[in-house]
Amino acid sequence: MKPHDEQKLERLIHHTLRALPDRKAPRSLESRVLAGIAARQALPWWRQSFAHWPLAVRGAFFVLAGGLAAGLVLLGATGSADSLHAVRGLLAPVAQVRAVATFVADLGATVFRSIPPFWLYGAIAFIAALYAALLGLGATAYRTLVVNR
Repeated sequence: MKPHDEQKLERLIHHTLRALPDRKAPRSLESRVLAGIAARQALPWWRQSFAHWPLAVRGAFFVLAGGLAAGLVLLGATGSADSLHAVRGLLAPVAQVRAVATFVADLGATVFRSIPPFWLYGAIAFIAALYAALLGLGATAYRTLVVNR
């Protein structure tokens, strides 16, 4: 197809689509949307998003959260042995997950360091060649199936 023909076709399609009438929304759409908005507004403040909470409640939440964080820090720094033991008991699963993650990361680093650099460069070059082939096949398929119609 010549560029001049493509422009004429584009103008024809544009004109044809502009001549179509607008689609009408269903009659029940407006009432359903307004009912949904009213249902959201009817929710109590604690079931709405944080931005819709009263300002005093948001301030109290920040003060309470800050106080709780400060209390935990103080408990960790100057707490008694029993309270520290209780907190450590609650955080034991987190420490176990961290230990496993550290082991896996160390094992991965050891394996990675044992691979010769030439093999790594070869793997990177192979992946890049596969990616280029994928792009080439995609472009060929596009030109064959879409552009030449």
